[in-house]
Amino acid sequence: MSDRERGVMSGTMTGNMTGNLTGTRERWRMSLEARALLLVTAVLVSFGLAVLYSASALQAISANSPGHFFVLRQFTGVVVGVVIFAVCAKVDAEVWRRYAWHIMGISLVLMLIVILPGTEAISKSMYGSRRYLFNGSIQPSELAKFAVLVWTPMLLVKKGAAVKQLGKGLMPFAVVIGALSLLAILEPDISVAMMFCLIMAVLLFVGGARVSHFLLFGAVGLLLIGFQASQSSYVRKRVESFLSKEQESTTRSATADQQYQSFVAVGSGGIAGVGFSQGNQQRGWLPLAYNDFIGSIVGEEFGFLGLGALTLAFALYGWLGFRIARQARSPFTALLAIGITFVTVFTAFIHLGVVIGLLPNTGLTLPFVSYGRSNLVLTLAMTGILVNIGSDRERVYGATATDPLVAMA
Repeated sequence: MSDRERGVMSGTMTGNMTGNLTGTRERWRMSLEARALLLVTAVLVSFGLAVLYSASALQAISANSPGHFFVLRQFTGVVVGVVIFAVCAKVDAEVWRRYAWHIMGISLVLMLIVILPGTEAISKSMYGSRRYLFNGSIQPSELAKFAVLVWTPMLLVKKGAAVKQLGKGLMPFAVVIGALSLLAILEPDISVAMMFCLIMAVLLFVGGARVSHFLLFGAVGLLLIGFQASQSSYVRKRVESFLSKEQESTTRSATADQQYQSFVAVGSGGIAGVGFSQGNQQRGWLPLAYNDFIGSIVGEEFGFLGLGALTLAFALYGWLGFRIARQARSPFTALLAIGITFVTVFTAFIHLGVVIGLLPNTGLTLPFVSYGRSNLVLTLAMTGILVNIGSDRERVYGATATDPLVAMA
């Protein structure tokens, strides 16, 4: 080889090395489970917008608003949620561990502001409960739900084996989550208070708390919430109506009639449904058809097959989420993935159980589908975090490393 040829080769190698160094970057590569979870989420959100339009158009028109009023507002939530989803999917999920106390503190303050006297100018009362801020734009209990999901794993990892002790180990959980639940009860929102306690219980159980302590806290929590629920007229009416099967009688209260109309919707849907936007219940027969009972509209328009497909979609979400949790890169992210998966799937199944009469009305919405921008944005953000937990950091070399099209390959 001549000196010239050796010089050309040396210059080429130097140029390639320089290009590789200047083109080096790190990125998150999604696992197969994370990619599948992304697809399931996209399908649920798209389906939710379509069903929401069908469920809300006539009610919007009857209120002198355009037929697309609710779905357009929900779409703004989708846009914001997708942006936050993308950010959460690219931010290392470990970062939430550092800000757990901050998120919990903000949640407690916002939950307190909602119920404080004199804050009526910024808080909004709806259906006899004060749950919203800034004309319904923000629902603090949704942020509080995320706070429980992040704060509980953080403290579990920090305490380690000490979590098996009753006083030093478990009392901080009982005090903080108990305070959050008390604020929810005062709104009143018994369902959310029970959800806070249930998330804590599941994570404590998975995180290594003694079974005897777990059962003790569970029993005390259920007794306290049960006592408070018995003092709440609307909760008592819902439970009594469900246990007495009042929806089957000819003289029904408003609570029982809502459940009865849900039965009519699901029953009239049959196997394949009456067809998209061809249902009758959204004409005003079924209260909150676009929110608390949107699953009934799915049953009426898409039938048993539609409800079955929806159930399978959330079951797949749960399966993928728990697989991601099992392969998580740290104890904190594993517990966070379990919590996110549990909350999303459990809420969906409770909603569907209410729709078909297996459970009393809880007021829980259907994730990704029901109207509600705070819940939609939060659920998309949590799913983004779950996708990040299911991704691995890798280093990419070469001049095309910063090319987004090549990066997606």
